[in-house]
Amino acid sequence: MDGADGTAGQPGPAERSHRSSVSSVGARAADVLVYLADDTVVPLAVENLPSLSAHELHRAVREVLQLPDVALEVFALWLVSPLLDEPSLQFRRNVFFPKRRELQIHDEEILRLLYEEAKGNVLSARYPCDVEDCEALGALVCCVQLGPYQPGQPAACTLREKLDSFLPAHLCKRGHGLFASLRSRGAKTGTHEQGLLNAYRQVKETSSGGGIHEATPGALYHAYLLKCHELPFYGCAFFHGEVDKPAQGFLHRGRRKPVTVAISLEGVHVIDSREKYVLLGLRFQELSWDHTAPEEEEPILWLEFDGDSEGTPVNKLLRIYSKQAELMSSLIEYCIELNQAAERAPAQESVPSPHSPADPLPSPAQRPKLQRQGSVVCSRIQHLSTIDYVEDGQGIKRVKPKRTTSFFSRQISTSQGSYTVVQPTDSLEQG
Repeated sequence: MDGADGTAGQPGPAERSHRSSVSSVGARAADVLVYLADDTVVPLAVENLPSLSAHELHRAVREVLQLPDVALEVFALWLVSPLLDEPSLQFRRNVFFPKRRELQIHDEEILRLLYEEAKGNVLSARYPCDVEDCEALGALVCCVQLGPYQPGQPAACTLREKLDSFLPAHLCKRGHGLFASLRSRGAKTGTHEQGLLNAYRQVKETSSGGGIHEATPGALYHAYLLKCHELPFYGCAFFHGEVDKPAQGFLHRGRRKPVTVAISLEGVHVIDSREKYVLLGLRFQELSWDHTAPEEEEPILWLEFDGDSEGTPVNKLLRIYSKQAELMSSLIEYCIELNQAAERAPAQESVPSPHSPADPLPSPAQRPKLQRQGSVVCSRIQHLSTIDYVEDGQGIKRVKPKRTTSFFSRQISTSQGSYTVVQPTDSLEQG
């Protein structure tokens, strides 16, 4: 699902190099290379590769890694290519695996693989994070790689030399120059190193009663994943696309910006690939969608959602240009179907068993979110060029809302609070 356009955003660990997963092919056997999140390789000698199922290949990887059976649900095989050419085969987190079940895992190797994948997404800024969260996550990486913080050790020098192992690359730079070239300028040159060091100290200070400074690697992996669960796009599948920029005068019309579209069981997020912040975040109950593929034009994924125009409620359309528009549309539909199937499950299946967690996962409305002012995870709709419209598709300036149905038929129509359209009325002022 990744990599429709190599120019959209920083590549993740899976896209650092062009590589093939079939290293050699003979008459009956092939050497298949499966890449893990930490860039290590699992080589498999496979007989009769064309007839091998994905399930059998998945089982072969699990056997080599000696993973328990739950790994069948936790991980999936992904075909990834930055340029849609010869792809690499990767063993990565299954986008359909619920986060609540992830927290019930105790196998250290599974936790390590999940941790490595999440860490790679944070360091590559695929998961946009506020500085405070980058430092908190980086501090846990310090504990994994360097051990617990010890007063008096030369931690500052160690962190500075390996800063890009703990923080995203854009936090390791100084202004618009190179990290090293501006290191000696001004009082703010060591801001992020100092912030990371303070967070590293606090990991021990907050656990001085015999906690995390004595924790096993598995406990540190679990803590890192738990922190990542606060990010609304954790565990998403990522796609590349472009959106229209807001018009800034006659000479600046028709320009686009690259975006990453993140889709999970919880909703859709559109992320600015260059600025590393969320442009739009929607739960499935808050949107309708469709895709179009006009002849000789780029495919488009359409997202429809509630907004306002000059303070008055309106409906908005966002166009996302992407070769993967149909794939994104299908994934949205499948995620909604999975959620609805879970809601329709017999009541007896939802009764907690002795092996089930005591409390269910809170709903998105109940779950604590990162709501800092200016947080990178908050939507920035003002940076998007959207179409304000009513049922007949006409552009509007103001509208007296009367909600009925959506412009698109593809939506969650049965759940309370589902998206509805603003209808035109006699008092509509058209522009």
